Amino acid sequence: MDQSASGNDCKNNFCIDKLIAARKSLKLSLEKSRTLGLALEKAGPRLEEINQRLPSLEAAVRPIRADKDALVAVGGHINRAVGPAAAVLKVFDAVHGLEKSLLSDPRNDLPGYLSVLKRLEEALRFLGDNCGLAIQWLEDIIEYLEDNRVADGMYLSNLKTSLKGLRELQNDGERVHLDGGLLDAALDKLENEFRRLLTEHSVPLPMSSPSLGEQACIAPSPLPVTVIQKLQAILGRLIANNRLEKCITIYVEVRSSNVRASLKALDLDYLEISISEFNNVQSIEGYIEQWGKHLEFAVKHLFEADFKLCNDVFERIGLDVWMGCFAKIAAQAGILAFLQFGRTITESKKEPVKLLKLLDIFSSLNKLRLDFNRLFGGAACAEIQNLTRDLIKGVIDGAAEIFWEIFFQVELQRQSPPPQDGSIPRLVSFITDYCNEILGDNYRPILSQVLVIHQSWKQKKFQEMILVNEVLKIIKAVDLNLETWVKAYGDATLSCVFAMNCHWHLYKHLKGTKLGELMGDSWLKEHEQYKEYYSAIFLRESWGKLPSHLSREGLILFSGSRATARDLVKKRLKTFNEAFDEMFRKQSVWVIPERDLREKTCQLIVQTVLPVYRSYMQTYGPLVEKDASSSKYAKYTVQGLEQMLLSLFLPRRERYGSFKGRPTGSKIDNGVDLRRTASAVA
Repeated sequence: MDQSASGNDCKNNFCIDKLIAARKSLKLSLEKSRTLGLALEKAGPRLEEINQRLPSLEAAVRPIRADKDALVAVGGHINRAVGPAAAVLKVFDAVHGLEKSLLSDPRNDLPGYLSVLKRLEEALRFLGDNCGLAIQWLEDIIEYLEDNRVADGMYLSNLKTSLKGLRELQNDGERVHLDGGLLDAALDKLENEFRRLLTEHSVPLPMSSPSLGEQACIAPSPLPVTVIQKLQAILGRLIANNRLEKCITIYVEVRSSNVRASLKALDLDYLEISISEFNNVQSIEGYIEQWGKHLEFAVKHLFEADFKLCNDVFERIGLDVWMGCFAKIAAQAGILAFLQFGRTITESKKEPVKLLKLLDIFSSLNKLRLDFNRLFGGAACAEIQNLTRDLIKGVIDGAAEIFWEIFFQVELQRQSPPPQDGSIPRLVSFITDYCNEILGDNYRPILSQVLVIHQSWKQKKFQEMILVNEVLKIIKAVDLNLETWVKAYGDATLSCVFAMNCHWHLYKHLKGTKLGELMGDSWLKEHEQYKEYYSAIFLRESWGKLPSHLSREGLILFSGSRATARDLVKKRLKTFNEAFDEMFRKQSVWVIPERDLREKTCQLIVQTVLPVYRSYMQTYGPLVEKDASSSKYAKYTVQGLEQMLLSLFLPRRERYGSFKGRPTGSKIDNGVDLRRTASAVA
């Protein structure tokens, strides 16, 4: 039993030992599993990293597996592609090396700046010429690598994307992308320097002299030679970069502004006047005189100077360029306003006095004809040429039309009544003054030239004496008007006063004048004789009759009754006074405008009346002076009578001004329109 129990104990112990050993083994296995799990957990990311690197490793070892001939050839392809690309990169680095110099102010060293800019242009041309070549070589090597499977596909795809971007940049604003906008910035600085040089040396021309006079000299260039040379150098670089139009814009802006500033001192507001702003040419005749002087100054000094300067600055570019530039300056500076003012005058109402103003305009233009042809003769000045041509045509047509119309206007006035006060009709004084002016040295050659041109336009031959003959016709028409008007008065005495006035006016005012020389001495003498003739008739038929009222017949003192003599004296004095009062009342409203004729006529009247009256009153005055009603008969003293006679025929200036002083110039006589038809002179 003991042995049996002992055996059982041995078995039990053995089993326990095995269990303990199994337990330890299991525990150890669990520890190892845990350790392995941790190791596997840590190995996961490393495996992922290895997995990601495998393609590149595969691509790196792929050439080893590529065709041997392809591997040998790829080196040459790469070298040919990398060579141009390396050269481009080197030049590109040089371009950026110029940046500091080109972003500085050109005025500090303009020649140096232009030299650096030229280097930039050369570098950009090299880049422009070789960037495309380098890209083409790189595209070729990619194509080779792709065809021969020498490189990884993804790598080649990335290269293609990059080259595509480069190619697009090359085709779209290549230069901007090559230099980062450096060239444009440098050119902008040059444009600013171009403007600065022009502005600082463009000084308005002072106009100190109020009378410009004859200015035949040609104005010198307004800019120093050194400045012109700088402008030309800047132009060379800007033109090379397609910026000529911008240069011209700057040049025109600065120079036209300078001319306008010069003209501003002349007070040219009148150039903007419109037809509706004045009643007739007389209201602006002062402006027309100024216009001629101002235009001459502008052409011979301002535009002449800019014409020469345009040639100096742009001569290397070509005639069309600098002429076009000058044309823009002239147009913007104000030449068109001068010409338009002239057109406004030609389009205004046609009146006789306007002829002289049109001749003034033609004279001003004619003096500048050679200058206009030289300055504005190019194709670029077509607008100025057309406006000038229209102005000249309007001046010539208008002047010729008015001149030929004068004769008919004088004829029309024949039907109008003569002045009621016997004064000189405005027609007579106006036409004589008018014809004298157009025959004078100032207007005769101009009018003759105008008529020659006008006749040639109508395919008519101009006759040398046509101007003289037309003036003779006009004066003869005036003479005929006078004859008609003399007969138109109901009062023969007033008719004589009128005839005296007109004949004396023609003799006095035409003697020693161009018109007087044309009419001749016999014609003048005839008018003087007519004046004397009508003066004698006037005196005989009016004041010459007064002395007869103071007859001494039947008045022999103390031969009869004193009372009878007194009554007879009273009667004769009363008759004299009544006749005198009536004659004085009537003639006191008559007018003799010429002072010498008026004074002489009054003296003749005094000499006719006063001696008889004085003698009569000295002899018979005492008979009535003591009478209670003496004032009725001894009405006038000798001195009072003389003063009254000397006060006759005085003009009232406010009522009888000259033709030229009237507010409306198209009427010559009292309210009678000078125009034949609306189209003739309106």
